[in-house]
Amino acid sequence: MPRREDLKTILILGSGPIVIGQACEFDYSGVQACKSLRDDGYRIVLINSNPATIMTDPEMADRTYIEPITPDVVAKIIDKERPDAILPTLGGQTALNCAMQLHDQGVLDKFDVEMIGATPEAIIKAEGRQEFREAMDNIGLNTCRSKLAYSMSEARTALDEIGLPCVIRPGFTMGGSGGGIAYNLEEFEDICTRGLQMSLNSELLIEESIVGWKEYELEVVRDKNDNCIIVCSIENFDAMGVHTGDSITVAPAQTLSDREYQLLRDASLATLREIGVDTGGSNVQFAINPRDGRMIVIEMNPRVSRSSALASKATGFPIAKIAAKLAVGYTLDELDNDITKITKACFEPSIDYCVVKFPRWAFEKFPTADSVLTTQMKSVGECMAIGGTFKEAMQKALRGLETGRNGYGNVPGKPNCSDDDFDVESIRPHLATPRADRIDWIRSAMLVGMSVEDIFEYTNIDPWFLDQLEELAEHEKLLIAAGANGVAGFDETLMRQTKQLGFSDRQIAAACPVGTTEWDVRVHRKTLGVVPAFKRVDTCAGEYPSQTPYLYSTYSGTEDEVDTAPTAGAVAPTNNANNKKRVVVLGGGPNRIGQGIEFDYCCVHAALALRELGYETVMVNSNPETVSTDFDTSDMLFFEPLTHEDVMNVIDRIEPHGVIVQFGGQTPLNLARGLQDHGAPLVGTSVDSIETAEDRDLFSKLITKIDIDQPPNGLAATPEQAIAAAATIGYPVLVRPSFVLGGRAMEIVYDQTTLADYLERNPHFSKEAPLLVDKFLDSAIEVDVDAISDGNEVIIGGVMEHIEEAGIHSGDSSCSLPPYTLSDGIIKEICEKTRQLAKALNVVGLMNVQWAVRGAKVFIIEANPRASRTVPFVSKAIGQPLAKMAARIMLGETIKDVGVIERLEPPFFSVKAPVFPFGKFQGVDTVLGPEMKSTGEVMGIDARFGSAFAKAMVGAGNTLPRDGKVFVSVRDEDKRLILPLIDRMAGLGYEIVATGGTARALKNAGINVKKVFKIHEGRPHVLDLIVNRECRLIINTPSGRRERSDDRLIRSSAASHRIPCITTLAAASATIQGMEMWMKQPLEVTPIQDHHKAFAVEAIEE
Repeated sequence: MPRREDLKTILILGSGPIVIGQACEFDYSGVQACKSLRDDGYRIVLINSNPATIMTDPEMADRTYIEPITPDVVAKIIDKERPDAILPTLGGQTALNCAMQLHDQGVLDKFDVEMIGATPEAIIKAEGRQEFREAMDNIGLNTCRSKLAYSMSEARTALDEIGLPCVIRPGFTMGGSGGGIAYNLEEFEDICTRGLQMSLNSELLIEESIVGWKEYELEVVRDKNDNCIIVCSIENFDAMGVHTGDSITVAPAQTLSDREYQLLRDASLATLREIGVDTGGSNVQFAINPRDGRMIVIEMNPRVSRSSALASKATGFPIAKIAAKLAVGYTLDELDNDITKITKACFEPSIDYCVVKFPRWAFEKFPTADSVLTTQMKSVGECMAIGGTFKEAMQKALRGLETGRNGYGNVPGKPNCSDDDFDVESIRPHLATPRADRIDWIRSAMLVGMSVEDIFEYTNIDPWFLDQLEELAEHEKLLIAAGANGVAGFDETLMRQTKQLGFSDRQIAAACPVGTTEWDVRVHRKTLGVVPAFKRVDTCAGEYPSQTPYLYSTYSGTEDEVDTAPTAGAVAPTNNANNKKRVVVLGGGPNRIGQGIEFDYCCVHAALALRELGYETVMVNSNPETVSTDFDTSDMLFFEPLTHEDVMNVIDRIEPHGVIVQFGGQTPLNLARGLQDHGAPLVGTSVDSIETAEDRDLFSKLITKIDIDQPPNGLAATPEQAIAAAATIGYPVLVRPSFVLGGRAMEIVYDQTTLADYLERNPHFSKEAPLLVDKFLDSAIEVDVDAISDGNEVIIGGVMEHIEEAGIHSGDSSCSLPPYTLSDGIIKEICEKTRQLAKALNVVGLMNVQWAVRGAKVFIIEANPRASRTVPFVSKAIGQPLAKMAARIMLGETIKDVGVIERLEPPFFSVKAPVFPFGKFQGVDTVLGPEMKSTGEVMGIDARFGSAFAKAMVGAGNTLPRDGKVFVSVRDEDKRLILPLIDRMAGLGYEIVATGGTARALKNAGINVKKVFKIHEGRPHVLDLIVNRECRLIINTPSGRRERSDDRLIRSSAASHRIPCITTLAAASATIQGMEMWMKQPLEVTPIQDHHKAFAVEAIEE
């Protein structure tokens, strides 16, 4: 059936900021939907609050609203744009929940908007716990024994029937938010209370525990003619009890018999038909008891899910694109397979390789958080690897995580634990409790002699997987024996066997005498003729030739498909058909705090720009969530770990004209020197300039030479040198390691005792990687500047004033473009010094510089001659794609050629606000500091700063209250400064409550305030107000030197109960401006295209 002609305008809902449980896989889905539907001639209206996404580029939709995804805002857009349909199934749980709220409120009926992709009835049937259970009963499928509860009393009644342990699952949530496994009554009460607060419909499913069962999921697509296909089967390495987003997963499923697979397949299709999803993709999750074979259905997502991106990248089947097409009337048999070009989308994918996804966590950022993995997702990113076997793929995934692992173990024969823990009794507890490092303890258990059967008893990980890992541990013995003779000890047979098992050159070097490097192994390996073959992902296990150069490396087989000619009669592959010069773009690897989707955005823009210039673009990345690893973003895609070995294998094979390392964050920069030294043709800013900016000693000398002020600073290779440097500089000082991203281990210390504690917790620094000690500029204003240079001319892309004061990581601070308090003179000085620095560093491409303004003096903090995380935000704020322009400059064009225009004062304010994962880590302090903790960001745009800030706050989930109580407790030095701010709040009609000292200061200033007890003073105290949700907003500034435990409890409790908590005076001031605007008039919604038209008007007027 052809596409629907009755639909003209379609509103696509995005997923908002990157949060745990909902990351950039939905940018990938949204981009596919936008491109697919626009190609069909539909007018696309898009709403998403995340500026770091490709989908919010103005070219992706006809009307792009960078606005909060809330029902009232979306209703305004519907009223303004009058779409015929709304597509909510590609924006995660955020989009689905928002669409259902609009349906329930009657907005869709009022404006005659049809929900496509999934009907409201299907969504309720799949998402509602009771409805889903009844649906499964109707088709004879088992679910867990369970009871529903809508209150704590009902939850306790349910527990009497279900018993402990039990699993609590809140309705209409994502990433298992609010849920967990309760083993005792105290845990049950805590999880249920939290789950009721987080559920959209205040619903809890309390079900029997099936911890230890095997978990599978199937990605399924169905059209309205009941054509159904299984795109991919995925098996969890970890047993039930660990959220699938936190589990290692493997595709296709490895341990199912053919009969079991057919049972799951039939059950998946029956589930889709019963729920009624007939125009898109879905995900069905199952559990199987390994002891008796009992199968149950866990849940179904009536939308494109997190796993859909993984399944798409694993098979080459673009689920989101196909789902969008089905939503507008197409059927599977009408749509082409983009990989083969000659089969249809109803041809069920089949793969002849193995895919492993490994999660990446950020517990180092939250040391007080519970690191046990449960049914609530905690990982912040993931790495995917493709290999000929599970063993090869697993080793590639482990080294692709960029967590210091070189594979399954770094040094052959040496455990991953200390000698004190190297015994069975010490290892067993680490096997029984799933944490981020359990894979290392499994290896240690094998090295100490534990059998697969023993390890299974403690982990419930299928013995087949454990057998595979045991083969790797056994092979280490051969490496040790051969390595005793150096690299020469490896003949061709052993080297090939070792590489087929996925061992890296670094692991082999570690088995050789001290001083042997991976480069030595590489030379010897290539001399032996042991090099990887590159195979294509073809969706059909080689039955039809792949016409899309989507490749992975493997040592399992020798046939290389980089330039393989097609079989007779097939369409000729486009790969380098015109002998174009190839340029490699290195991606950013797995998402993590400090390096996220912003860098993938830059990589995508680089690929698009170079393609426009006539180059053949080559992407190397390992992140399955991203647009950069979409098969049609670049001309060639290599799904590989970002290590020296894996990247050089690609470079050796395709012999590129250039390699770009400046767009993927710190990951490719860390590879730059090694790549260049071994023949990679890097383009853009030189490695020497990059190292000058990153080496504190070299950078300090350069800054002194060009007469730019910097805070007093020093370097320390030992603890004694650090203490001496701090004493010379004077406290407070900012201390941090060299060569880190996201402010890792960066802290402000106020005295020698605090510094000694820091040095004990962070002992890993040396002469090669010294500790940096800087004078901390208290009360300074931080400023970010993005600039672009062609080596001669420098253009300032944007000047951003941080809303929080100095001391908070730039990634965690809200910021405004243009600056909202800085004088013209200060801005001019910052711009001139940025230009001066770019020329001194010989920057060719992008550069980010961070400045601190204290009084009338400007100090430099640091410079990064690469793309920064603010590039997407600035690009959207000024209407110019800076990353695209920089890529063209790096390949030889000039500023004049690309047409960059300096726009220091846009006619509107753009505010970037961070989003934090505190709700996932119960009990952690929410106070911000120099180490980055945010997972994502949102953008607010308006003609007025206050309104732009209010939009950003709402988009970040910090709903600004229109009435109610505001709790205030600030440190002594802030009391005088807070008075005019609180006076304005009181004037807006808010009820002010405060603890003793703050209440006294407010009362003395004539502000009506009610005193509330501190925690130790009596009841009801401040925590009671928070738990009872009596206060709607909290302002609590921490004391830098001696933080009170009361304050930490207030902030962590506020995070648990989802009450906005402001921890700086600057943020309080901006928030009050936003609330004033919010109260005076409703927020307006304007598409980014209209904002950008203002620049054209300005140009005409000039």
